[in-house]
Amino acid sequence: MKKKTIALTLSLALGFLGNFQANAEEPISVIKAPVGINAGLAELGKKLYFDPRLSKSGFISCNSCHNLSLGGTDNIPTSVGDKWQQGPINAPTVLNSSLNVAQFWDGRAADLKAQAGGPIANPGEMGFTHDLAVGVVASIPGYVNEFKAVFGKPDVNIDGITQAIAEFEKTLVTPNSRFDKWLSGDKAALTADEAAGYQIFKESGCVACHNGEAVGGNSFQKLGLVEAYKTNNPAEGRAAVTGKDADRFNFKVPTLRNVELTYPYFHDGAANTLPEAVDTMGRIQLGKTFTKVENAKVVAFLKTLTGDQPSFLLPILPPSADATPRPTPFK
Repeated sequence: MKKKTIALTLSLALGFLGNFQANAEEPISVIKAPVGINAGLAELGKKLYFDPRLSKSGFISCNSCHNLSLGGTDNIPTSVGDKWQQGPINAPTVLNSSLNVAQFWDGRAADLKAQAGGPIANPGEMGFTHDLAVGVVASIPGYVNEFKAVFGKPDVNIDGITQAIAEFEKTLVTPNSRFDKWLSGDKAALTADEAAGYQIFKESGCVACHNGEAVGGNSFQKLGLVEAYKTNNPAEGRAAVTGKDADRFNFKVPTLRNVELTYPYFHDGAANTLPEAVDTMGRIQLGKTFTKVENAKVVAFLKTLTGDQPSFLLPILPPSADATPRPTPFK
């Protein structure tokens, strides 16, 4: 009996090791929970993220376009900004954005901190200026107290505002998807069709761009590699940043984490559904026409990438801040 127990234990250990080695070779890796987060700074950033007073109208917050109840995006083709202006590009998800090689579709912001300041001063988005936004935040006693607690002095500045928002956004990772469980050795976490969809996803070459923890977000690639992508959207991709014609229509590869929640798809929001997006990407990037069955299996796999969504109460500013009259929207 003792020998059988030892043999069974050894068998299980070898099986686990085999699974570990096999999964270590997978192009997609398990997403990890954030580490090294400054809790006070992130809490301040959370308040600022949801605060519409960072906008000229007093109605638009970071969460307006990157809604955390909608997969970190707004589920419309292109976002609506100040004075109801229709933006030029689809809002990428903020979830897992800390894993991106850079921020924005064209990568013009090197990191989350640089990205956080962009929309505030963009006349087509939040429509404010950094100086005016700082003035509003500095007029709220609750914020001044938090800045003093976090930074050691009560000075409010755009550097502190963007640093805090970035720290909060670092917490917005979505671990524990069914696919992560499968990668970790739970082979019952996926159905046969979902597992088959992953095989198609790998064998077709999708993983050449969609790999790593975020299943994307770590490179820039030309959209329309095999077949031209037809769109009326004016976005030029990386060329707008580098000035190089060779970078025209090169966009940051979007993460596929939580992709079932982040419709519509592509930089112009032209694909309304996952089956449509899979069909288009197969044709223009891989030169492959997926059958309806193949398409359905790939879509089934993609839906297993939905992880735990951020869970927290909406921030309530301290009483001293709540007592401050809401500023009149700037004209």
